[in-house]
Amino acid sequence: MAMKTFRPITPGRRQMTVDTKEDVTRENPEKSLTKNLHRKKGRNNYGRITSRFRGGGSKKLYRTIDFKRDKLNVPGIVETIEYDPNRTSRIALVIYKDGERRYIIAPVGLKVGDSIITGPEVEIKLGNALPLQNIPVGTIVHNIELYPGQGGTIARGAGSFAQIMGKEGGLAVLKMPSGELRMVRALCYATVGQVGNLEHENVVIGKAGRYRWMGWKPRNRAVAMNPVDHPMGGGEGRSKSGAHPQSPTGVKAKGFKTRNRNKLSSKYIIRRKKEKGSGGIQ
Repeated sequence: MAMKTFRPITPGRRQMTVDTKEDVTRENPEKSLTKNLHRKKGRNNYGRITSRFRGGGSKKLYRTIDFKRDKLNVPGIVETIEYDPNRTSRIALVIYKDGERRYIIAPVGLKVGDSIITGPEVEIKLGNALPLQNIPVGTIVHNIELYPGQGGTIARGAGSFAQIMGKEGGLAVLKMPSGELRMVRALCYATVGQVGNLEHENVVIGKAGRYRWMGWKPRNRAVAMNPVDHPMGGGEGRSKSGAHPQSPTGVKAKGFKTRNRNKLSSKYIIRRKKEKGSGGIQ
């Protein structure tokens, strides 16, 4: 993927970069795999705003992605590599031997014409999906299930991946994109390779209007509000109001742990992402 820059004829164009989508081989999505996307605009089921500063944005169709990869032992051929407005990664349209088409997350190096397959004993090859217990230690994987049969929920964004660090007692130790070491059941499926579209992190929005297209509204500062609107509001001039940084509902903003200490899955976390020496994946 290449990035396009612009002549600085306006302040918004000065630093803006745009994805040229050179790796995309098809513009329009497969119609049978799309559906209308209902956007909640930051509201809950009662219609009340629970995530502020969201709304608007460009219309987009939702592409149904096969995160489960449950079509076992049926080979498929990659037909196209496509852009998906709903995620940072590219998606690949796969046609299987029985004629069915499905979208999958496109890993780095996957090309049109490549063959992929899912199964417990398939080859360790880019794009193939198989249980963690059958993948060698040290292999880079993505689209990882947290529970068997759930479908991939981990490492699905552009450029992300996890690494298998070891196996023991029916569990696989994974080094997550955050640097966290976590145990996952070895029966869970994962896809070999790293998620594609590595240059996504280099995109510079450049102007406020592009954020509006993405469905984000302008965000006003808490200290600029009145005390009735925010705990950090009030005061003459620029004032921190003597309040620790927090949300409108009083949740502390710096270092306050929101994870339940008694969560059952905590026993599967070997090392937290914020512990000293964790870092990211090298």
